[in-house]
Amino acid sequence: MMRSLFSGVAGLKTHQTRMDVIGNNIANVNTTAYKSQNMVFNDLLYQTTQAASGANAASGRGGINPRQIGLGAKTGAISTAIAQQGSAQSTNNPWDVMIEGDSFFVVSDGSQNFFTRDGSFTVDGAGNLVMASLGYTVMGWQVDPQTGDIRSDVVSALQVMNTDNLTAPPEATTKAYLGGILDKNDPSINSDAGAVRTFTIFDAQGYAYTVKMSFHGIGDDDRFRVQLDDILDATGVSLVKKYGLENINQIATFGSNDDPQKTTAYTANKDATFDGTDTFNVTLAFSEILQDFKQNALVVAAGDNVEVTVPADGGSVTAGAANSVTLKGTVSLTKDQLQSEPYNLIYDDATGKYYQKPTTAGATLGEEVTDMAAYLSALPSLSGVKNVTAVPKVDGKAGEIEISFEADFTPTKNATRTGSSFGLALKMPTDEKDILKYVYNLEDTSNKDYKISYIAPNGSAQITETEHTRGMELIFDHDTGMFSGIGGVGIDTATLVFNSSASSISGDIIDLSQFSNVDIDFSSVNNFGNGKKCTLELTPGSKDSSATGKGRKIGELIGIEIGQDGKITASYDNGLTKLLGQIAVAEFANASGLSKAGNNLYSATQNSGEFDGVGKDITASGGSMTSGVLEMSNVDLSSEFTTMITTQRGFQANSRIITTSDTLLEELVNLKR
Repeated sequence: MMRSLFSGVAGLKTHQTRMDVIGNNIANVNTTAYKSQNMVFNDLLYQTTQAASGANAASGRGGINPRQIGLGAKTGAISTAIAQQGSAQSTNNPWDVMIEGDSFFVVSDGSQNFFTRDGSFTVDGAGNLVMASLGYTVMGWQVDPQTGDIRSDVVSALQVMNTDNLTAPPEATTKAYLGGILDKNDPSINSDAGAVRTFTIFDAQGYAYTVKMSFHGIGDDDRFRVQLDDILDATGVSLVKKYGLENINQIATFGSNDDPQKTTAYTANKDATFDGTDTFNVTLAFSEILQDFKQNALVVAAGDNVEVTVPADGGSVTAGAANSVTLKGTVSLTKDQLQSEPYNLIYDDATGKYYQKPTTAGATLGEEVTDMAAYLSALPSLSGVKNVTAVPKVDGKAGEIEISFEADFTPTKNATRTGSSFGLALKMPTDEKDILKYVYNLEDTSNKDYKISYIAPNGSAQITETEHTRGMELIFDHDTGMFSGIGGVGIDTATLVFNSSASSISGDIIDLSQFSNVDIDFSSVNNFGNGKKCTLELTPGSKDSSATGKGRKIGELIGIEIGQDGKITASYDNGLTKLLGQIAVAEFANASGLSKAGNNLYSATQNSGEFDGVGKDITASGGSMTSGVLEMSNVDLSSEFTTMITTQRGFQANSRIITTSDTLLEELVNLKR
């Protein structure tokens, strides 16, 4: 009788314990990374009233089962669903981190390591990564200062916001590359200044400079010259001027620094006479003094049949005076000439008439030219032509037209008319370039300059030629236009070499050690026709990896992120990223054997396995970390409520055992009455 009472009591106590477990689960339904628990029952000690006996062949009696009376239930085990992943809850806080897998964060209170799945972290006043709830430091691996990589060692506190991490050091530029198209017909390529391109470099202190280089034609369609022109500081001031130097070569060199010179004797042109002091009298053809003379097809076609009407013989003209020279001429143009540029007419043999080219698709002839003189006067390429008459040439071939005209031109020099030509009085040194051009047939080019050193009484001169060979030669394949080399076939890269110091004009020594040499890769440029336009572009950095060798200013911290492997990376406004450390994790052979320490913490036990003090990279076992989210509790409310119902029914049933046993005892007591 008494056994049933104690069985009921044992059942009540056990169900109460189970209810405590359920209540704790439900209470932690919103606790970050909480792992639900489950309790299982064991039956309690049995009292044997009769032992079992085996069959007796001699007596013929069979075996008897044991007779045992149980004494109730007890708590068998309370297990934790520690391997069951909780759902992800987005917080958009970059310091919140969720583990995917079976690992645990390692945190420390300063004297002991604990383990947790709660990744709600923050940064404290000392810059340490800590648990937001307790301030326990998050443990991990530090960066090896020698290699810049993570050093797997005994875990230590991760300090992510120390002074060294607030800025990123500057770095000098060491690489650049040229890309785009070099069109040999681009006017800038053949100008004195060349096609100028710039790119930005940094010195070791993080100061920015603009390197100015130019590309020049040298009279060879497959070869060009690249030279260093200047280097400017951030305010646009040339370093040559800033430091009081003589030239840019004192700061840096690119290829050859030299412009070799030689002095050569030249004899004066037969159409020029020298007065023995400083003046040349020169006779010039129309094409040498009249602007756009060679572009006017009608005048050029007239050839010797052109005469000057204005100014009068002996009269003078002034450079730049519009339409101050008038020519009168006659010319006969065949039908072949009139059917080509710039007239573009069509002659109809059947009708003997000229027509404009058709503008309507499918048409053979355009509008008939009924007034040839008016048509010619209106052509843009014959600008300045007036008083045109055009009639079929007498005894000429079919379609041949005889044309008379006048044409106005602007003179390019101050000159005096002498018969059918113009005369100039050129004086040294004022008109030196014109004397070189008209007297000695020498003109400056992008590749060569001329300067008169001495003129003899008979007009012969000693002239110094300066050949521009500064910089390096850029070579292209003639058949394909593809890049062949810089400074030599097969060489892709040339170096902008900085001097370590320079001496100013006043004798001061300028320290230039903050600069690094810059290797410039030219392999991406090609020599193609591109509408007479170069698309050359100089870019700092390596063409394969724009960040390599680009150089940078000092960087301010703009963000920190935690990667899937737990590595903490800082980003800076100069484009640099820096590894600050890595969150290490702990793994246990039997994670369910960990002991709950409250506050979402666990402690290692003998049955969980020991923590080795070093930890692991979470990716080594296929796990990962996700920032901006937290792991939610894995409590399943539907399961908990269902278990609560069965627990309640069990408790009620056990209470009935006690009340029923009490009734039986009451009946037994009443027997004495």
